[in-house]
Amino acid sequence: MLTQEQTETIKKRLIEQIESTFPEDRKQFAVSQLEAMSSDELEKFLIKNNLLRADNSSQENCVFCAIISGAIKSYKIAENKKAIAVLEINPLTKGHVIIIPRGHESQEKQPKEISEMAKKTAILLKSRLKAKEIKKEKSNILGHDIINLIPIYENQELSSERKPATQEELSELQEILTKPVFKKVRKRAEKKAGKEKQNIKNMIKEFEEKIWLPKRIP
Repeated sequence: MLTQEQTETIKKRLIEQIESTFPEDRKQFAVSQLEAMSSDELEKFLIKNNLLRADNSSQENCVFCAIISGAIKSYKIAENKKAIAVLEINPLTKGHVIIIPRGHESQEKQPKEISEMAKKTAILLKSRLKAKEIKKEKSNILGHDIINLIPIYENQELSSERKPATQEELSELQEILTKPVFKKVRKRAEKKAGKEKQNIKNMIKEFEEKIWLPKRIP
């Protein structure tokens, strides 16, 4: 049976999918039906819709696998052959990212590709969101060894209270975290080069205006 934490996480994911894909006249009813489900009812619903296998072991079609495949909308930050990093839709802090391994196997030693992704994503979060530090937590949900990367900001204490993020907030964060750095650097360099070129032109003009030379006599 699903734990309370698993139930809440799955409901949030499904509600996000409903809000982004369902027709307006069906959204409210679908969300209310989902919110009213108990953990047992939700598990049966997932099994019926091939989002969770009845044996609850190697869940090839679980919610997290659906996120990885793109069947459920997510706000992706990075991916490689071993895992995918997406924004948590029910974050503990702004920029909370979860790294989802593509496989269900629980491993004592984390694959190198996942460790590197966690390290690079943590650096990215700290740099672009100006976080004081990034807290790393692990949990196993539906057979996936999930890694939580939680930004901690100045004068902020981490609580266990989760607050749903809006689609606008998530989209904005995704843009901030995925925008290539080299574009900014190139733009800055081009601007600097243009300014220097103009300065040289101004210097030549000023020189020509101040310095008078006699005409060459043949």
